[in-house]
Amino acid sequence: MKVKKYTASSMPEAMKKIRAELGEQAVLLQSKTVYTRGFLGLFKKKLIEVVAAIDPNPPQEAIRLKEAVTPAVANSRPPLQSKTEKNSEEMLKKELNELKEIVKQFSRVDHLSLDAYPDELKLPIVKLKKQEVADPLITELKQVLLEKWKQVKGQVSEDIVDEWSREWLIEKIKPLQHEQLPLPKKFVNIVGPTGVGKTTTLAKIAAESVLEKKLKAAFITTDTYRIAAIEQLKTYADLLKVPVEVAYQPADIQQAIEKFKDYDVVYIDTAGRNYLEEQFIKELRVMIPFEKMENYLVLSLTSKEQDIHAVIRQFSAVPIHQFIFTKMDETTSHGAIINVMCQYGKGAAFLANGQNVPDDLVHPEPETIADIIFGDRL
Repeated sequence: MKVKKYTASSMPEAMKKIRAELGEQAVLLQSKTVYTRGFLGLFKKKLIEVVAAIDPNPPQEAIRLKEAVTPAVANSRPPLQSKTEKNSEEMLKKELNELKEIVKQFSRVDHLSLDAYPDELKLPIVKLKKQEVADPLITELKQVLLEKWKQVKGQVSEDIVDEWSREWLIEKIKPLQHEQLPLPKKFVNIVGPTGVGKTTTLAKIAAESVLEKKLKAAFITTDTYRIAAIEQLKTYADLLKVPVEVAYQPADIQQAIEKFKDYDVVYIDTAGRNYLEEQFIKELRVMIPFEKMENYLVLSLTSKEQDIHAVIRQFSAVPIHQFIFTKMDETTSHGAIINVMCQYGKGAAFLANGQNVPDDLVHPEPETIADIIFGDRL
C-alpha cells in the first residue's frame, strides 16, 4: 500500500494533487489544519494537510492463490495448500479487512473538523450550528454536500451549495407538513405548558378562519384556573363576533360540543399547567375527548430543548397531530423546529412570531422553514 502526505491551501487543491498522483481510487486516511512557520513567528499561513493511500498493484501471491484454489475440471479436488500459502492467504485477508475498515471509517464525514471541511461547503454547516440544529442532522447534511461536491469535482459556488442545503431540508420535512385551513377535524385543541402563548395563538388561528376563510367559528375554554385567561378569550371572541363557552367539568365540554356541532370549526383553549407532572395530563384526558379532535401541542422556542422533549414525552398519552412553535421573534436560534419535527415525525401547523392578532402567524411551508434556518428571517 502506498501512503503519502499532501499539503495544500484548500481541500479542493489537496484533492486535485491526490487524484493527479494516486488516481480516483485513493482513500483519505486523515485531514487536519496546519500552520506554516512565518518570519519571526509572524504571518503564519493556514494549510490543509491530507494523508491518502492506495494499493497500486494487487499482490501477485493473491493471484497465484486464486489460481491454486480453482478446480481444473468440475470433479477434480483442489490441490492442498502448503503452510506458507495458508499463512499468505490469512495475511491477505487480514490486510483486506483492515483496508475495508479504513474505507468504512473514512467514508463518514463527521470525523472531519470544520477547518478540514472544503471551504465552499462550510457556510451552511456554520448556519446549522448557529441555529442549534441537532448533530445527526448536521452530519447528514455534511454527507449530502460532500457527495454532491465530489460529483462536480469541487467546482461549485456558495450559491449552489446554499441551494443544495435548502433542497435537502425541504425534501426532509415536506412529508411531515399538511395543508392548513380548513382543518382536518371540526374541533381543534390547543394544548401545552404554561406561558407558551396558547390563548394568543388560538386567537390568531381563529381570526384567520373567521376573517379570511369566512368560517363559522366558536371558542370553548377549559382554563378555569385563571380568571384573566377567560376574560382574555372573551375579549377575542367579542372582537371576532364568535360565541365562547366555559367548561368546568367534562359534562360542560360535551354540552358545548353539542351546542356547536353545526359550526365549521370550534377552538378549545386548555389550561396552562406544569405538564412535567403526569397528574395534570391525566386530568386533561378526563376532561377532553382528544380522540375525536385535532390536537396541536404548543411549544415555545425560548424553552431549553431538553425541556421541550420532556413536555412532548409527557404528552405522549395524547394523540398529538402537529406542533405549533411560538415566540419565534424572541430567539435567534430556531433549530428546535426541525429537530423536533424530524425526531417525532410530526409537522409544524403554525409558527407564531409576535403578539399581534391576527398578523403574527406564519404558515410554515417547507420553503419557509428553510429560509428561517438558513438565514432569511421573516
